[in-house]
Amino acid sequence: MMTFFTILLVLIGANALFMVFSLSGATNGGKKSEGNVSKSTSSKVYPLNNLSSKLKKAV
Repeated sequence: MMTFFTILLVLIGANALFMVFSLSGATNGGKKSEGNVSKSTSSKVYPLNNLSSKLKKAV
């Protein structure tokens, strides 16, 4: 039973450590990506052809 709690506490501690590092990287990365989004060119959006000549609408 003691081994289970030891492993559990180690995993919870590692998870908390990884979460702190990932959240600190996310706040810095989010600020950088906002500037890049406004400067990037937008991609073209092509409309879908809903009326296909091969397929007819079911009644």
